[in-house]
Amino acid sequence: MTAQPDLLLDVSRLIWRAWAGRLPTGIDRVCLAYVAHYRKRARAVVQYRGNRRILSPALSVDLFASLLDANTPFRRSAIRHLLRSIWRWEPAPSGRGQIYLNVGHTGLDRPEYSASLAGTDVRPIYLLHDLIPLTHPEYCRAGEAARHARRVDTMLRTGTGIICNSQATLDELIAHAAAAGLTPPPASVAWLGATPLRHHEPAPAGGPPQFVMLGTIEGRKNHLLLLQIWVRLVHEMGAAAPNLLIIGKRGWECEQATALLDRATQLGGHVVELPRCTDAELSRHLHHAQALLFPSFAEGFGMPLVEALGHGTPVIASDLAVFRELAGAIPDYRDPLDGLGWRAAIEDYARPDSPARAAQLSRMVGYRAPTWPEHFVRVDAWLNTLA
Repeated sequence: MTAQPDLLLDVSRLIWRAWAGRLPTGIDRVCLAYVAHYRKRARAVVQYRGNRRILSPALSVDLFASLLDANTPFRRSAIRHLLRSIWRWEPAPSGRGQIYLNVGHTGLDRPEYSASLAGTDVRPIYLLHDLIPLTHPEYCRAGEAARHARRVDTMLRTGTGIICNSQATLDELIAHAAAAGLTPPPASVAWLGATPLRHHEPAPAGGPPQFVMLGTIEGRKNHLLLLQIWVRLVHEMGAAAPNLLIIGKRGWECEQATALLDRATQLGGHVVELPRCTDAELSRHLHHAQALLFPSFAEGFGMPLVEALGHGTPVIASDLAVFRELAGAIPDYRDPLDGLGWRAAIEDYARPDSPARAAQLSRMVGYRAPTWPEHFVRVDAWLNTLA
C-alpha cells in the first residue's frame, strides 16, 4: 500500500521560473533537491496571484516528475498539468495540520500571504538562504531590502520552524529578530549539499594559468576588484598574464564591472565571460584552474567554495565567517578590499611551483564536501522533533 502524503511542498518558484525559460539558480537547485527528497511523501502547493492551492496526490506525483526531468519540454508539460488539475485543486485550509515546506521564499513578501495562512491548520517551515538585503542593502536592487524585511518578518511571525543554511545565517537571523523585538521559532542549521563534479584529465601543457570566478555578476560578488587586478596584470605582463574565466550571468549593481568587460580592450582576451555553463563544463573548468577566486563582500552559504574544494581545486576567498564555518583553514583568505593582497595571492598561485598553492593542496587532503543526504538526515530528524 502506498503511504499517504504527510507533507505539503511549495513548488511555485520552480514552476514560474521554468515557465519563463530561466536556468536554475542556487535557490532553484535547493528547491529541486527538496522535490527529489520529499516527492514520495508530499503534495504540491502552487501559489498564483495571491492564491494558494494544494494539488491531489496523483497530480503532485506528475508535477514533481516534470520538474525533475531536465529533458521534458516544460512549457507543454506545465500547461497539461495545470489544465488537468485546475478543477481538482483544494484550497490551502485542507492541510490537516501538515507541515508546509516553503524553501524558495515564495510569496513571503506579499501582504496576502500571512492573511491566507490565518484560519488554516498547516504548519509552515521555511528555509532562510541569507539576510544579505538587510545586512548589505547597497549591493541589492532598489526596494529589495524592504521586500526581504517582509519575507523575514513573515518567517518569524508565521513559521513553525526555520531551517538555516549555515550557522552564520542563523546568527544573523537571531540578531535581526532581537532588533525587531521578535522571538524566532525553533531553528536548525543544515548545510546545503554540493553537486558532485566529474574529474577530468590534466589541462594541456603550455597554456597560460587560468583562474575561475563563479556566480552571478553583481556588486556584492566583487568582480570589479578582480577585473582591475587583471587590467594591471595584462598591462605589465602582456601575453604572459594568467587568464580569468568569469562564469555567471549578468545581474544588478554591477555597471562598472560590466563596463570593463564590454569596453576594456586592454584585457587582451585574458578575461573571458561565460554566462551559461553546464555542470560538466564547470567540472572541466575547475579541474584546470589554479584556483577558484571568491572575493564576495557577503554570502549566506558559498556553494562555489565547497564545490571547488570537493573537486580538489584550491580557493582564494574573502575572510567571511560563513566561509570559515564551511572550510576552516583550508582556503587562503583575503580581505575583500585588499587589492594588493589579492594580486599577490593570484601571482603566487599562477606560478607552476607555487608554494601557497601546494600548501593549500596539502590542507585539502581528506576534505569532503557536504552532501544532500547529510542535509536531509538533519532536517528530517529536526522535523520529527516538531511533531
